[in-house]
Amino acid sequence: MGYLERFRLDGRRAVVTGAARGIGFASAEALRDAGAALWLVDREADLVAAAAGRLDARHRALDLRDAAAVEAMAEAVWAEAGGIDVLVNCVGICRNTPVTEIPDDEWREVIDVNLNAMFWSCRAFGRRMAEAGGGSIVNIGSNSGVIADKPQPQAHYNASKGAVHMLTKSLAVELASKGVRVNAVAPSYTLTEMTKLGLANSEWARIWAEMTPMGRFAEPEEIASAVLFLASPASSYTTGSILLVDGGYTSW
Repeated sequence: MGYLERFRLDGRRAVVTGAARGIGFASAEALRDAGAALWLVDREADLVAAAAGRLDARHRALDLRDAAAVEAMAEAVWAEAGGIDVLVNCVGICRNTPVTEIPDDEWREVIDVNLNAMFWSCRAFGRRMAEAGGGSIVNIGSNSGVIADKPQPQAHYNASKGAVHMLTKSLAVELASKGVRVNAVAPSYTLTEMTKLGLANSEWARIWAEMTPMGRFAEPEEIASAVLFLASPASSYTTGSILLVDGGYTSW
């Protein structure tokens, strides 16, 4: 197999969660361009249907915080596809509340979406991949799982992404003997709808740019390229890795 061919996913079947827009959509597009057949999952029904139409993909509208619903979705998609080779988890939200003022329900919301929903998907598809003898799981973490960002307050987001990184490593060591690789991409500030809300604060935007050695923010496609690498045979000896794609942000 030639080196460029190792990035191909022809004949592979992939599920992308949080796929309606942003990094999730860009990742799905990258997998599609590499030859994968796609199943897109997102709780925003109209948006995921539109995304699926653009990518010639199948889709499911689902709140991934519901463990039973995720299990049922995995069972249905696995049967429909005849198996899944790649799972990319892109679900995520952020709230900016000082740590001493975070309400209980806000803490639970962030942990439910960023960590629990990702685990339900990893468990459901990871078990089936292990039984089938292989697969690749790519989780979207964050530079915020490596350092505490400033100046915005977001302890619950940081904690959830740090947990995603450790979940990724734990899954990797447990599933390696079954032929399942599990890795994470940890982006810095990327020009998605979520980050654009923060960029509306000129002081935050200035500090984020100054702390990024490359002096700019990422495009979703730049994160998706790393996702494709980890999903594909090009990374066949890579598991348990947290791949920072952050313009140098964590290098200071």
